[in-house]
Amino acid sequence: MGLSCLGKGDYYGKEKRTFICQECGYQSPKYLGRCPNCSAWSSFVEEVEVKEVKNARVSLAGEKSRPVKLKDVDNISYHRTQTDMSEFNRVLGGGVVPGSLILIGGDPGIGKSTLLLQVSTQLANKGTVLYVSGEESAEQIKLRSERLGDIDNEFYLYAETNMQAIRTEIENIKPDFLIIDSIQTIMSPDITGVQGSVSQVREVTAELMQLAKTNNIATFIVGHVTKEGTLAGPRMLEHMVDTVLYFEGERHHTFRILRAVKNRFGSTNEIGIFEMQSGGLVEVLNPSQVFLEERLDGATGSAVVVTMEGSRPILAEVQSLVTPTVFGNARRTTTGLDFNRVSLIMAVLEKRCGLLLQNQDAYLKSAGGVKLDEPAIDLAVAVAIASSYKEKPTSPQEAFLGEIGLTGEIRRVTRIEQRINEAAKLGFTKVYAPKNALQGIDIPQGIEVVGVTTVGQVLKAVFS
Repeated sequence: MGLSCLGKGDYYGKEKRTFICQECGYQSPKYLGRCPNCSAWSSFVEEVEVKEVKNARVSLAGEKSRPVKLKDVDNISYHRTQTDMSEFNRVLGGGVVPGSLILIGGDPGIGKSTLLLQVSTQLANKGTVLYVSGEESAEQIKLRSERLGDIDNEFYLYAETNMQAIRTEIENIKPDFLIIDSIQTIMSPDITGVQGSVSQVREVTAELMQLAKTNNIATFIVGHVTKEGTLAGPRMLEHMVDTVLYFEGERHHTFRILRAVKNRFGSTNEIGIFEMQSGGLVEVLNPSQVFLEERLDGATGSAVVVTMEGSRPILAEVQSLVTPTVFGNARRTTTGLDFNRVSLIMAVLEKRCGLLLQNQDAYLKSAGGVKLDEPAIDLAVAVAIASSYKEKPTSPQEAFLGEIGLTGEIRRVTRIEQRINEAAKLGFTKVYAPKNALQGIDIPQGIEVVGVTTVGQVLKAVFS
């Protein structure tokens, strides 16, 4: 089967000038000051679109195909290639699928290139790797790779930005794994427009997709993100690939989280946790212990929650600081927590529990830079706020989980038994949980599970 996807004379026709939003890819026949799709200001640039008069690509099967009955299609069992990083394998659904197209986005300097360099050096032990960089020279990449240990002979570096030249080297090397760092730096000579433009990103990604599918090459693409945290370029970029991963974390923290937001070959509920060290990224196999090891016993405004990240229970600390306001309006600030959820919880505490918070500034954060956004954190947030307001600490061996309703009731959460078991493994002796979620579960020895129905009941039990 040939590698070539484009034929001669595939691009010709009339030119059409259009204006494209660089933030979301929205197209308009005229310039707009503000994008009607994403509301970004001054984001439109003019581009020339070349109308194709015939299909430029063959089918993904590499030949003409005909409709077939679904029952007659052969089952395919994907042989996943495992890396040496179990956290990375977890996010992908068990390993790298041949022929898959994987897009990795993240803030500048967060460690995307470091992650892929480590992964690609491990994959070189199991196949041929071609690492294409449009941002660094081969010498710079070699310098960074020296701290990662020995590198297999089947690891090829190629500093190039021309897609035509890249295709030629893919035909020569025939890699099993291809890394493109980054998609915004690669340009196709068949399309007008500068590097990183919407048309260039779209065209290069389409060509990479064709190469990956027709030649069974697992392809990783690094993508830049906008200031809003979304992947730069057209939104259709995320639709074209098989998997979309986000590499997240605070630049001033050492922890990084790899999260899947789209995965055709696995779950989107899994995360991988890493720590950035001098020798590269190191897996965090017990994140609960790491996130709680710096917690101060006896400090007010602190509560521990058992949250779920996919199928993994994680214990995290919620911190709160409540102080009298010195301004006309009370301030509310959150880091790592949803602002609207915190505002709702504070309203319930004031209305249902009698806490006078209207003249109090409230600052809340999740310790360690981890983001907490599931309903089960509600009770821990409420306890942390009440602890700071009352100047009374919680017990260091207590954990809290449960969703809070507007009437003050504690509602059930998913996977209650897994959460309790995780708390027991880390030495917690008491967990406050929704009473109606405790029926029929096995409670491990050494831990007391207190079933509660209202947030007022919890505050009375904890602070009385």
